[in-house]
Amino acid sequence: MSPVRRFWVRGRVQGVGFRRFVENEARVLGLTGWVRNAPDGRVEILACGPEMALGRLAERLRTGPKVARVHEVTCEAGDAVLLSGTFRIRYDDDA
Repeated sequence: MSPVRRFWVRGRVQGVGFRRFVENEARVLGLTGWVRNAPDGRVEILACGPEMALGRLAERLRTGPKVARVHEVTCEAGDAVLLSGTFRIRYDDDA
């Protein structure tokens, strides 16, 4: 099973296309998982895939799209869950 990472991105990251940016980057890197806006203004990402791809995603999160202003990216090991399919944007009513 591939490693799972949970990222939290803080800054000006909601309403600036950050989720779409993450979705595109993760798909290019061949990761599975999801990205969503958190109620506290951060963006949460749960990603699964090879360590090298997860590391590259972490680098891209620190930059974000041009209109975003990333102040902090934190990462922790995610729960060992099976994430399959394509990487997607998750909305509050998604399971």
